[in-house]
Amino acid sequence: MLRRPLAGADVQACPRAAAAAAVAPSSSGRRMEPGGGGRPGPARELCRSFSHYNKYRGLLQQSLRDTKAFFREVQHTYCRGGPEGGAGAGQLSCMSFPSSEDYRKLKVHCNPCLLILGQTCSARCRVLNTLLGDQLLPMSPHGNSEQCKRRRLRFKHGKQTRLCLALPGQYELVHLLAAHRGKWDTIPEEDLEIHDDDQDPAHRIAELEVTLPHFLLQEVEIVVAPCPSSQSAEFTLDDYIKQFLPVVVYGLSEERLSPSDVHELQEIKDKFSWPIFFIRVPVPGTDTSSAGNAENERSALYHQLAALNYLHTSCCGAQSMLMEQFDRIGQLSLFARQVLKVHLVDIATGLNQMHNHSLEFFINQAFDMQRDLQITPKRLEYTRQKENELFESLKSIANRKQEEMKDMIVATLNNMKDELLEDAANMEFKEIILQSGEPVCSRDIKCCIGEIQDLIITRLNLAVANKLISSVDYLRESCVGTLARCLESLERSQQETSSSVTSNHLKQILNAAYHVEVTFHSGSSISTLVWEQIKKIFQRVSWVNPHNITPEWKRKVAQDAIDSLSASKLAKNICNQLRTRLNSSHAAFAASLQQLEVGHSGRLERTEDLWLKVRKDHAPRLARLSLESRSLQDVLLYKKPKLGRELGRGQYGVVYLCESWANHYPCALKSVVPPDDKHWNDLALEFHYMRSLPKHERLVDLHGSVIDYDYGGGGSSIAVLLIMERLHRDLYAGLKADLCLETRLQIALDVVEGIRFLHSCGLVHRDIKLKNVLLDQQNRAKITDLGFCKPEAMMSGSIVGTPIHMAPELFTGKYDNSVDVYAFGILFWYICSGSVKLPEAFERCSSKDHLWNNVKKGARPERLQVFDEECWQLMEACWNGEPSKRPLLGIVEPMLQGIMTRLCRPSSENSSRTLEDST
Repeated sequence: MLRRPLAGADVQACPRAAAAAAVAPSSSGRRMEPGGGGRPGPARELCRSFSHYNKYRGLLQQSLRDTKAFFREVQHTYCRGGPEGGAGAGQLSCMSFPSSEDYRKLKVHCNPCLLILGQTCSARCRVLNTLLGDQLLPMSPHGNSEQCKRRRLRFKHGKQTRLCLALPGQYELVHLLAAHRGKWDTIPEEDLEIHDDDQDPAHRIAELEVTLPHFLLQEVEIVVAPCPSSQSAEFTLDDYIKQFLPVVVYGLSEERLSPSDVHELQEIKDKFSWPIFFIRVPVPGTDTSSAGNAENERSALYHQLAALNYLHTSCCGAQSMLMEQFDRIGQLSLFARQVLKVHLVDIATGLNQMHNHSLEFFINQAFDMQRDLQITPKRLEYTRQKENELFESLKSIANRKQEEMKDMIVATLNNMKDELLEDAANMEFKEIILQSGEPVCSRDIKCCIGEIQDLIITRLNLAVANKLISSVDYLRESCVGTLARCLESLERSQQETSSSVTSNHLKQILNAAYHVEVTFHSGSSISTLVWEQIKKIFQRVSWVNPHNITPEWKRKVAQDAIDSLSASKLAKNICNQLRTRLNSSHAAFAASLQQLEVGHSGRLERTEDLWLKVRKDHAPRLARLSLESRSLQDVLLYKKPKLGRELGRGQYGVVYLCESWANHYPCALKSVVPPDDKHWNDLALEFHYMRSLPKHERLVDLHGSVIDYDYGGGGSSIAVLLIMERLHRDLYAGLKADLCLETRLQIALDVVEGIRFLHSCGLVHRDIKLKNVLLDQQNRAKITDLGFCKPEAMMSGSIVGTPIHMAPELFTGKYDNSVDVYAFGILFWYICSGSVKLPEAFERCSSKDHLWNNVKKGARPERLQVFDEECWQLMEACWNGEPSKRPLLGIVEPMLQGIMTRLCRPSSENSSRTLEDST
């Protein structure tokens, strides 16, 4: 019968659940609780390994919960019609959110499990008894493992000792066990074995669940594999690896692996590539203490396992181990820590990759949004300006070039005259059928004249239109192509529902504005003018009774029609028509552009709100999650660094010496205790930018980070330890040590190179100063402290930096990477002066506000007598109050090289010449 479902089981999975009625005893009546006395050594160390795993797994689980909550909030807000969704969130709607499968791949919820396999039941029992420090399992009475039919055992923690049969992961079976009949020290053999006469399939596949109040079981469950005749080791491992993280122990009781053992281990290797801890278990009456002790001697077991590729690093990163002395079972804790560490590092790495991928997306979107906010108004203004230029140019053709158009029409008619007369003479009439020698009536004459008129008007219209359009080709080339592309860009970025209507209208207006077409319609004033001339011709020829409509007659009619046309009147009418169409097109275009501006105005307001949200909320929160996951990865791989002597203190942290960490030595360790969320965010973004930057010889290298959750004796404070490259001293100390001019100028070049690299990566340092320039043993400079460093798109306009190095525009909140050029100008003043003494203009200021006010009014450091003229000019150019007038660093660098060559190299060249002459 079935008694109860196990935790997490589906109650309706088995129809026998309704038959559960009996209740098994809740206590085995065992006289002694295992582990109640002194804790055995192997179990103690093993418990620490699993406790360490569970501690960090808990941190990773919390990080995963925070990650899920973050993405759930963003997805709900912007991608599922949330309060801030819709068109304004279009930039984030394309974000690729982690799926449920991505979360499952991390396997952060896998509980640890110690899985004991072995050649024989006796070997498995000996390992289990040794780990739990008690004779819980009896040695198998069967000499042959094929005769043994023990079931799978599962040891769990509980306040009371208890035994029961249970279907794995489903139900506990109501079954009277031998252990329930009285007190016991060792689990009765009868309860361990599967009986041949048991016809109930549930009893045959059930595992024996043993609950014990043992300290090791608080951290990890232990599973003892059944005999191969009951279930293969491969099946057992496959069953548990889906829901647990197994640490596999394999007890070896023989000097060699049997063919069946080799086959079993090969299948495990091929299917799982899982590392295994092999331990040689002594058979009673034998001594294995000397096995494999010789320095160059390898046992047969070693060679067999090596041939199976077990004693090499496996694909999951952990390595199998072979212990041929049973008293070295304590090494199992080291092996377990190795396996568990690899799993934790994989989780932390996967989680960090998820964070970094999404964080890069947010930063890139911030760039796109900033660009949109800056470019769209300029595109709208450009569109209006170019359309006005086009309108004014075409209008000038209509207003001021009427005489030119008249001359153009006269020239066109003269050039076409002969061709028109010839075509008229040879034309075949469509409306009438002429009979040779037959007189022609007035109606036929009228039709003939009409068709000749159509020919002349059509050809004249085509020629004049082509001439007129060709006169404004330069406008089409210079204005229209760029204007069309600009409009297309504005239309694509406009996501309002009405934008498609506006776009179509804009295209029609644009076509009307620059496709100038001159046509003669039947109802137009031009056609009326032409018809008046044709009537006169008809009146003249109608009085004449021609014998026949001959080519000469048709040529004569065409000649009279051409002669009667007035070029000046045609030009006037064409210009009037063009002016009317231009005014109409221009007005419609202006109205449509106004509509487009209104639509973009609303969209840009939402984009700016979203940009603020990304900079102030989304990116910082994700950066903090990234810092936490990467710090967990670093501490798992390299442990917590040891703090040495204090090297210095700053506004936001203390710097210590660290002898070595992660194969880097010596290191500098910056300890920061963020007092609030803003400082957490700034630190997290600093860490992300430093870690995402490629290594560069002019930037201090960041090796890693560790979050100290026990900072200050385990209080509420949490410290972040940033482990960085250790250098000799900073520039402040270097200047006090009287560096020579050549060295100082080389330092200036190094600083410019470092700042240029940051700018090429889209970053602005915002705090270039003496203390943030470090020097190595050769006095080559590296830039450090990227605490205020941000991409331009992520800058919120906050006032940051060191007062004397801050550019005036920093106080307005609107600035770009030229603030670093200003700061370098101040730094270069110190470098050229060779001193750390404050400039007089700054030293006279009584407060920070006083200093800022003076800087905004134009106060700058004074010129010293030691300054070279070119150096002074470079300083003044760099700290110019107008950001656009400051030189680019790509120009500053060659200027510095020229200064260095001029001031320093001649002396070295002269000294070398003197040496050559003396030689």
